[in-house]
Amino acid sequence: MAGGSYSHFGGRKSSDCCSKFTVVTILGISFIGIWMLISSSFSMPLQNSEISSTLKVTKNLLGQYTGSSGDFPINAKRGKDETFQGEKQFRRGRSLEETSDEKGLDSYQNEEREGESSKNEEENQEDPESSTSGDESQSGNESSNRESEEVDSREKDSTSSGGESDTGGEDSNPDASETTVEGENVNLKLETDKAKKGETENEIFPAGDQSEILKETTTQNGPWSTQAAESEKENESQGSSSSTDDKKGDKWKLCKTDAGPDYIPCLDNVQAIRKLPSTSHYEHRERHCPIEASTCLVPLPSGYKQPIGWPRSREQIWYSNVPHGKLAQVKGHQNWVKVTGEYLTFPGGGTQFKQGALHYIDFIQKTLSQISWGKQTRVILDVGCGVASFGGYLFERDVLAMSLAPKDEHEAQVQFALERGIPAISAVMGTKRLPFPGKVFDAVHCARCRVPWHIEGGKLLLELNRVLRPGGHFIWSATPVYRKDSENVEIWEAMSELTKSMCWELLEINEDKLNEVGVAIFRKPTSNDCYQSRTQNDPPMCEEADDPDAAWNITLQACMHKAPADASARGSRWPAKWPLRLEKLPYWLRSSQVGVYGKAAPEDFAADYDHWKHVVSKSYLNDLGINWSSVRNVMDMKAIYGGFAAAMKDLKVWVMNVVPIDSPDTLPIIYDRGLFGIYHDWCESFSTYPRSYDLLHADHLFSDIKKRCNIESVFAEVDRILRPEGKFIVRDNAETILEIENMARSVKWKVKMSYSKDGEGLLFVQKSFWRPKQEQIIKSAIA
Repeated sequence: MAGGSYSHFGGRKSSDCCSKFTVVTILGISFIGIWMLISSSFSMPLQNSEISSTLKVTKNLLGQYTGSSGDFPINAKRGKDETFQGEKQFRRGRSLEETSDEKGLDSYQNEEREGESSKNEEENQEDPESSTSGDESQSGNESSNRESEEVDSREKDSTSSGGESDTGGEDSNPDASETTVEGENVNLKLETDKAKKGETENEIFPAGDQSEILKETTTQNGPWSTQAAESEKENESQGSSSSTDDKKGDKWKLCKTDAGPDYIPCLDNVQAIRKLPSTSHYEHRERHCPIEASTCLVPLPSGYKQPIGWPRSREQIWYSNVPHGKLAQVKGHQNWVKVTGEYLTFPGGGTQFKQGALHYIDFIQKTLSQISWGKQTRVILDVGCGVASFGGYLFERDVLAMSLAPKDEHEAQVQFALERGIPAISAVMGTKRLPFPGKVFDAVHCARCRVPWHIEGGKLLLELNRVLRPGGHFIWSATPVYRKDSENVEIWEAMSELTKSMCWELLEINEDKLNEVGVAIFRKPTSNDCYQSRTQNDPPMCEEADDPDAAWNITLQACMHKAPADASARGSRWPAKWPLRLEKLPYWLRSSQVGVYGKAAPEDFAADYDHWKHVVSKSYLNDLGINWSSVRNVMDMKAIYGGFAAAMKDLKVWVMNVVPIDSPDTLPIIYDRGLFGIYHDWCESFSTYPRSYDLLHADHLFSDIKKRCNIESVFAEVDRILRPEGKFIVRDNAETILEIENMARSVKWKVKMSYSKDGEGLLFVQKSFWRPKQEQIIKSAIA
C-alpha cells in the first residue's frame, strides 16, 4: 500500500516535469531560431559593434571590414624559425616589426575615422579659399579621388548593412576620453573568431618570441657619439624643454609674417637679423631661430594646386604654387626659368650651361673620365645651385646632388628646385660649418656660385675641403677659369696659389665651345705626404682635437684636417662603385664595434637593411594605399643607417636622411652607401620652404624629441614642410602615436590607419588643405 501510493505520486511528478521540459525546449528553440534569423542578416555589423562597444575603441579600433567573407584579414603569425634573409629577427624595442607575410594593411583603415575626417573637412569648407584649393587638389590627384571613392563605398556598405553610424555615440566622437585599447586585446578577439573558422592568421607585430626588432640601445651609441656631443665639445674647444599642451583644433592659428606662405622660421627672424653687428659674411642669410618655436600653421598661396608629378615637374610647375616671377625676368635669358601662362617652365639651362644641363654634365665627364658619373662619383654637393637644373639632370646619370643656395635676392630659387622634385636646402657659406660630416662628398661643384673662395685665407674653400672625400674632385666653372680680363686673371692667380698650398692637384682645364665657358677640376689628396712637405704651414693644419665631423653651429676655422693615416679608418679608401656601395658594408665598420641596436656593427647594419626592405616592400609599397607615382620628395626624419632610403632605391623618389643631433652620428655611413642627408635639431625649424615634401617618415622620433622640446611645435613644423595631401608615417610607442593622431585630427588631416599593440604603434595620416581662419602675429618675423 505504501509502495503503491509512492508509485502513484512519483508518476504525477514525472508527468509535470516532462510538461515543463517540453515548454522550455520549445521556447528555447524559438529563441534560437529568432536569434539565427537576426544574426544571418546582421552578422558582420553585429560582430563589429560588439567589438567596438565591448572594448570602447575609437582611436585604436582596427577598422570595419566589409568584404563578403565577413572576416578581418589580420596578418598571419610567422613561425619561430622564419627569419629575414636567413637571420634571426631582431627588434627595435621602441619600434614596430612587420612579419614576412604581411598583407592587407589598408584593411585596418578605420572607416569610422575616415568618415569623421571627411565630415570634418566638409564642415570646414565654408572658407571659400579652402574650398577652391580642395577642388583644385581633387582635380589634380587621381589617388585622392580613388581613396575618397573607396571610403564612400565602404561607408555606404556599412550603412546599408546596419553598421555603426558616424554621427552620435561615444565612439564617433574624435575627442572621446576612452580611446586606447591594447592591440593584443583586439587581436585576441579576432583570433578567436578566425580560429573557429579554421583560418590562418597574420599579425603586423611579431609574437613575444619574435620581438627582437631593431631595439636602439639607450645606454650607448655604439662607436658613434651624437652630433650634439661632437659639436658641443668642438664649440668648447674653440672657446666659444617645454611641456606640451592639449590643443583643440580651434586653437591652431595661421602664421602672420612678412614672408607669408614662404615662411621659414629660422631664416625669417627679422628681429634677430636686425640686431646683427655685421652682415659682411652673410650672417643675415644664416639660421637665427626664434627663442620659442611657433605652433602656428603657414598659409597656402592663393590658388595653390596639387604639384605636377615627376618627371614632368622638372620642366614645368604651377606658377600659383610658387608665385614669383622676378627670377624669370633676371635669368630668363640664361634659360633658368620662364613664365609661360599658368606655368613656370625650366628649359634646363643655367648661367654656365645655357644650352642645357645634360650637355654640360657630359662635357665634364669628357674633360675628366675619372669623374665617371653614377659609378665612381655618386653623391655631390652643388654650391650656389640656382634652380638646381644641374642636380635635376644628374638623376639621368645616377648621381645624387645636394643642391645648396641661400634665401636671398634670387627669389625662391630653392623653392623652385623642390617644387620641381629636385633635392635642395636653403643654406649659405658664411660663418658656420655646413651641416654635413667631414669627408663625405665625392665631388663639389660650383658654377658661377658667387662665393669668394680666395679671400680671408681661403676659409670658405677650406670648408669645402672638410666635407670633400679624400681623392674627391672640386669642379669649378667660373669666369676666372676662362676670361682674361685683369679682375678674373687676379682671381685665378689667387685661386691657383691657394689650391696649391692646400695640396689640391689641378687635373684639367677645358673650354666648352657650345656654352662658351670653361671648367677647372681639382683633386683633394689621399695622403699627408704633401702636407708634411710644405715649406709653410699655410693654411695651417687643424689641431688634433678639432673634430671634422662636428658640424652643428660650429664656427668656421681656416685650417685643414689631416688625411686618415690608418688604412682601416673612414676616408682612407674610396667606397665601392654605385650601385654596389648601397648594400656593401662600409669597410671601416668592424665587428669589434657595437652598433646602434646593440649588436656587432656589421650585423646591425645588415639587419637594419633587411628590416626596412621588408617593411617597405611588404607594407609601405602595397598595403597603405599610397599612389607612389605621386610621391617624389621624401624625408626620413630620424635616419639611422639609411636603411629606409636604401629600401626605396627602385622608386622614382629621393630621400633626405635627417640624423637628429641627439641621435648616434651615423650620417657618414649613409653617405658611404651612396645616399645623402643632413644633421638637424627638431626643436628648431628645418632649412626648407613650406610645402617641400610629399612624404615624411618618423621612426621613434617624437617619443625622443618630446623629452626636450614642445611636441606641438614639431608637429607644426611637419605641417609646414609637408604638402597638402602629403603623407606622414609615424612609428612610435602607443602613447606618442595617440598624441600625434589627436594633433592630426585637430588640423583636419585624414587618419588613414592607426594601429597599436604591446605598447607600440603605427600611424598613417594625410594632410588636408584646411587652414585655420584666426591669425597669430609672429613678432620675430615682422619688420
